[in-house]
Amino acid sequence: MRFDIIVIGSGPGGYVAAIRAAQLGHNVAIVERESLGGICLNWGCIPTKALLKSAQVFDYMQHAADYGITIKEAKPEFEKMVSRSRDVAGGMSKGVQFLMKKNKITVLNGNGKIARGKKVEVTDAKGITESYEADHIIIATGGRAKQLPNLPIDGKKIIGYREAMTLKKQPKKLVVVGAGAIGVEFAYFYNAIGTEVTVVEFLEQGLVPREDADISKELARSFKKAGIKVMANTSVENVDISGTGCKVTTKSRKDGNEEIISCDIVLSAVGVSPNTEDLGLEALAIELDKAGLINVNEYYMTNVAGIYAIGDVIAGPALAHVASSEGIICVEAISGKRPEPLDYNNIPGCTYCQPEVASVGYTEAAAKEAGYDLKIGKFPFSASGKAKAAGASQGFVKVIFDAKYGEWLGAHMIGANVTEIIAEVVAARKLEITGHEVIKTVHPHPTMSEAVMEAAAAAYDEVIHL
Repeated sequence: MRFDIIVIGSGPGGYVAAIRAAQLGHNVAIVERESLGGICLNWGCIPTKALLKSAQVFDYMQHAADYGITIKEAKPEFEKMVSRSRDVAGGMSKGVQFLMKKNKITVLNGNGKIARGKKVEVTDAKGITESYEADHIIIATGGRAKQLPNLPIDGKKIIGYREAMTLKKQPKKLVVVGAGAIGVEFAYFYNAIGTEVTVVEFLEQGLVPREDADISKELARSFKKAGIKVMANTSVENVDISGTGCKVTTKSRKDGNEEIISCDIVLSAVGVSPNTEDLGLEALAIELDKAGLINVNEYYMTNVAGIYAIGDVIAGPALAHVASSEGIICVEAISGKRPEPLDYNNIPGCTYCQPEVASVGYTEAAAKEAGYDLKIGKFPFSASGKAKAAGASQGFVKVIFDAKYGEWLGAHMIGANVTEIIAEVVAARKLEITGHEVIKTVHPHPTMSEAVMEAAAAAYDEVIHL
């Protein structure tokens, strides 16, 4: 069979690219070796948020008296939380199946490999291989949990994110290695339902080390209050799994002191590795960078004409919404539309622990390093009427403007529902709205989003409610 476009991988990059291509009139096929929706829908974004919601509801019940409600007893049932999470993921995967049928996209089940002559060989579970031709081939095979030599994932005692959301039994003690989004989300979830959690982070800043330093400090205060131990600027030297549990040897990068932590399970959350093996890239001489990522141009074409790559297999943030945007731009370029290239400095990042974290653009340190003269405003949710009424007064909104022209350089938020607020800043930066224009934009009252306006006003010494 021959197609206009074949997409290898059905995650949020692949299936979105396939749908957009079908909308543009192309005959499209998509190759998937597991479940439609990829890691995001089945093992990442969606099921983890279901688990986090269960933890949040339990946390609400623990503090029901604060809202004038009496609950005699509430206890988490780990197995049912996991079951609900899997049901949510299954439902979303079926939704993608519906979208494939609706858009008349051919689904090819199996492992896809690119062959010469713009062919894709698909080998199914029975080992039967079929060959398909296409004018254009898009690689969207995503990534997997990164393996460290001294932290080999065995799926039992040392686990990755997939195992973390399907454990048969809740661990009493958990060590999380890595304090990025995946690490802190699982740390919050397990701590909230009663597991003793220790987070070990190699970088000095500690929690969410790529965020603004003020965000990291605020989240560290929250985690400490919740009883989560955080060991920043610390390496994991060894994990002994010879006994009934694990013994994790850590070493302070500051003074060299070593400490042994006993736990039931170690969760490795140290990053993502691209799924670029067994795709036939070497035979076609498709270029990779030093990190093993596929080199592409601004429209995601590789050095081989007609072959493209998007998502976690190329350089850039390993985020679902980035992969989706790249997929749309890629197929629109294939269709001759000449879309605007993606602005990677205006990509929102969200972390769904409690309190939530959301950001976009420059951190304060990065803006200073770039040579900007800054105006910075911060508004705490403790001064927000809506936050106080909701019992969610922890956190703040921090905004950063260029003092000379008023350009909105960045925004950093920590608090309840900030992942729903950050899109305002992304849109404003896209439209090149200045600080003064933000201040004059009427925000509804009472809302959490008012904090954005108030933070902007604080940057220009016009804040009202501080």
